[in-house]
Amino acid sequence: MNYYSAKDMAAAFRTVRNNTVKIAEEIPEDKYSFQAASDSRTIAQTLVHIATGTRFATVVHGEQKLKTMEGFNFYSFIHPIMAEEQKTRSKAEIIQLLRTSGDQFAGWLGGLSDAFLAEQVSMPQGGQPPAKTRFEMLLSAKEHEMHHRAQLMVLQRMLGITPHLTREQQARMAAMQAKS
Repeated sequence: MNYYSAKDMAAAFRTVRNNTVKIAEEIPEDKYSFQAASDSRTIAQTLVHIATGTRFATVVHGEQKLKTMEGFNFYSFIHPIMAEEQKTRSKAEIIQLLRTSGDQFAGWLGGLSDAFLAEQVSMPQGGQPPAKTRFEMLLSAKEHEMHHRAQLMVLQRMLGITPHLTREQQARMAAMQAKS
């Protein structure tokens, strides 16, 4: 049987966060205000959004240990986080925020028990599915980050930067081609 433990989830999250940090490091600070469209996040705002993106999981599953999402005021919860995105920060501050929040979240994830991950959390009335395991909900933090990291990779391309994951894949392909 294939088993994906809390430690595996933490290690996978660390990999995702490390790749996000690498992108943040590679984009020049003077491009952090770049945005693809006037109604989209800037690079800096996207990076802060990613850095703060684990707060939902931490509050719901760590601090409050909710068994139901019924009555959870998501909009009230998200407004202070959205305000964080608007704060002016240096590149170094954003990278530190990414590292710190990533380390804290991965450390917390790695210590969760199988029983806790298996617990069902009911969704608000009409939600589909009507319940999810904590495991599934916690995986969404990684999925959310990967979604926004893909946006950052497109922004890198728009700035003329080849993303590191693409460069690494190109190097592997060139090495395989050289062997043939």
